[in-house]
Amino acid sequence: MDILMLKFLGIVYPFFLIATVRYATQMFQQNSYRVERYNRWLRQTGEWHSRANLLALVGGVALLFTHHWVLTLLLGLWMLVIAVAEFSIQYKIKLAYTMRVRRLLFTRLALVVVAFVVARYVDERYEASLLLFMTFDYWVILANLINRPLEAAITRWYYNDAKRRLRSMPHLRIIGITGSFGKTSTKHFLYRVLSERYNVLMTPGNFNTTLGVVRTVREHLKPHHEVFIVEMGAKQRGDIKEICDLVKPEMGIVTSVGEMHLETFGSVENIARTKFELIEALPEGGFGVVNIDSEAAFDYLKREGVRATTYGVDNAQADYRAVDVRYSELETSFAIKAGDRVDEGYATHILGRGNILNITAALAVAEHLGVSLEGRRRAVKQIEQVEHRLSMRRNGGITILDDAYNSNPTGARMALEVLAGFTTEGRRYVVTPGFVEMGAKQYDNNRAFGRDIASAKPDGVWVVNEVNREAITRGLEDGGYLGEKVSSVASFKEAMAELQPRLKAGDVVLYENDLPDSFK
Repeated sequence: MDILMLKFLGIVYPFFLIATVRYATQMFQQNSYRVERYNRWLRQTGEWHSRANLLALVGGVALLFTHHWVLTLLLGLWMLVIAVAEFSIQYKIKLAYTMRVRRLLFTRLALVVVAFVVARYVDERYEASLLLFMTFDYWVILANLINRPLEAAITRWYYNDAKRRLRSMPHLRIIGITGSFGKTSTKHFLYRVLSERYNVLMTPGNFNTTLGVVRTVREHLKPHHEVFIVEMGAKQRGDIKEICDLVKPEMGIVTSVGEMHLETFGSVENIARTKFELIEALPEGGFGVVNIDSEAAFDYLKREGVRATTYGVDNAQADYRAVDVRYSELETSFAIKAGDRVDEGYATHILGRGNILNITAALAVAEHLGVSLEGRRRAVKQIEQVEHRLSMRRNGGITILDDAYNSNPTGARMALEVLAGFTTEGRRYVVTPGFVEMGAKQYDNNRAFGRDIASAKPDGVWVVNEVNREAITRGLEDGGYLGEKVSSVASFKEAMAELQPRLKAGDVVLYENDLPDSFK
């Protein structure tokens, strides 16, 4: 093995290894550490034959037959180019170096060391080939498999500790919130309204998995808390039940049933059954609240005979209904009709019919828990915007409607309603990549989304990423939207580079959804 090979192994390879291992681990994390999702992502994005993986496979095979200095130099340069490119990328969601990730990285690198030792023991000529093979993305799956018994034991210990802490607080009122969309905003609104009377804790950020709830209990729940609001996310049957088995909620809100994560659920019926695992988990005398503006939720409620308090804006059959909704430049005012009673005087700075719907759910639970009418009105008046969920900010006379965390057709339609109805003398623009994880309905939903955008009549549309480009563009054409007003770009950064020079005071820009790095 010549000096060039030694430099190849000693200088270039570590950078290439770190770059590829970090990226594979980051994507594994974004796919919820689930092997089947990670495999599907590798196949659907074509990542399994990316430049780095081709280098690992082709280069590894080539080095089995020759260590010629020309081949070594070419491979070294190729590795260096990929490593530099990887380190220069600014990812939207950075790798979170949790203890689990650190253990995964340690095991992955340990596999590289084992491969090196084995190759040296068998035949030094195989060292370079094996080391290149070890950069292939699929090795993260083996590392995860090796760690699985340890991770299961750690998870079990954390889970039991959280359960013990919850049992030590028998008077804690626990409220679960789930839904295909609207759950995070509803959580924040409910937190604010209940804080008028109670000391409240809610799961932070997107801590809506079992482990996220466990972590919240262990790190944030204190003896002085009186109410615990638990956001519950799901990507497959049983996910909500698992969280309910841990926290034992006595109240629950189902904000919606839609086609999000249809890829893993298989059908809207399965999504509905999963969301209603929350209502089914409530004890005798528990308080369940369901949005019947969501047609799939309403259908499931009627078909299964589920007993729950209902809420809505459009559905006149709702037990709690926002009525007399009026919009102005300064605020949105509305009343709540509950049976024969009408509570007037509600006003909020929050935008959109969808958020009025979410506030209505919060008010139903707040009344059930004894928050006074005056307290409810005051809380609604003071509710702050939830970042990236149709929040509004102004920058140099330009208005940004930030709906980047929305990923569903209903919410997007409501955001477009706000954009179309916005009082301004400037221009209106939309920047979006569309919706993902909708299985067989993804194309049709994004094409319909294109038609909705056309109906809002913006002055320009930027379609980001490739994944939904054709569907959205076809929908825009269906709606008679002019092709010269549509720009197709590879990234949000590229969209902003094109849009920024056009923006003037009075213009309004809607950011509708923003895909993580696991979507191209």
